[in-house]
Amino acid sequence: MDDLQYGTRNKRGDWAPNEPAGTAPLFVFPPRPLAVLKWLPHYFLPYNLLFALTAVVWWRYVLPDVETMKTLSVGWILRLFIVNCAALLVFFGAFELRLYILKAQGNRFKYNGKWPSEQKNKAFFFENQNIDNMLRTFGTGMPIWTAIEVAILYAYANGYVPWLTLLGHPVYLFLLALVVPVIHETHFFLLHRAIHWGPLYRWVHSVHHNSVNPSPWSSLSMHPVEQLGYLGVAFWHLIIPSNPLLALYQLHYAGFGAIPGHVGFDKVELTEDSAVESHAYIHYLHHKYFEVNYGDGLIPFDRWFGTFHDGSKEAAARMDARYEKKKARATPPRDDGLTRQPCGAGHPSA
Repeated sequence: MDDLQYGTRNKRGDWAPNEPAGTAPLFVFPPRPLAVLKWLPHYFLPYNLLFALTAVVWWRYVLPDVETMKTLSVGWILRLFIVNCAALLVFFGAFELRLYILKAQGNRFKYNGKWPSEQKNKAFFFENQNIDNMLRTFGTGMPIWTAIEVAILYAYANGYVPWLTLLGHPVYLFLLALVVPVIHETHFFLLHRAIHWGPLYRWVHSVHHNSVNPSPWSSLSMHPVEQLGYLGVAFWHLIIPSNPLLALYQLHYAGFGAIPGHVGFDKVELTEDSAVESHAYIHYLHHKYFEVNYGDGLIPFDRWFGTFHDGSKEAAARMDARYEKKKARATPPRDDGLTRQPCGAGHPSA
């Protein structure tokens, strides 16, 4: 495919789409029913349906029976951990292999013209982004993922939380399944906004932002505290009446679903004439500019709070103006000796 039919490339080799990024046509006024109907297939395909199916596969073929999950034993927990790691290695690895190792589509539709493997950076272990990202993903990310999964399954198996059955509550659970992405988006935005607070950013979130030029292995490369907060979205299903299968879907949506925003390409080519949209541009802009696009655009949180960046020059101007205001608030006014003082100011008898 000719990516220059869809966007432009600058002198550095960075590609940007012609059309500015947009948010989903939900939660807008006045309502746009036709736009919603046109957008609706994208809500399910390809990612949401895939992650829901993986949850079903895990429930059917990977997890032990409920009686076994009542006890925390090494056997089934270790097996679950190994399967989780293998699945992530295959899923993330497929994108890495095709796009970054084989470079099957070259730099077509690639936002950042540079390749992470060719850039050494002391911020990473061994000065290598891929090695660092993989060590963080499998060293802390997957143990935390599995621990959350085990805690939820253990709680359901022992009756510590309500377990609504599919046969007893089909309509409610169907609707809850539909809002799994909404739960994720809300949780992610609130968490993401919080860890951009100065101290938390320095201690926690800066680890993820070391990958200014993200690639597939950057997806879950985070500080353990952030990994726990991010993947902990599944714990909402211990608070709201739910079902362990939906909790599993929520976890897979967060875990496997981290990759679309970090794949680094706008489109993943399937054939010479077809491609899958990555929906990565909004989050790529966050990695590029840091203080924009704290959400992924399903709910227009960033539009509501004035932090949305769609990649346009107008959005860049708004961002720069916001930065200047922030800088001005953080910089105390200089005392040049010309400021008038009240009578007696500074006098010992004042």
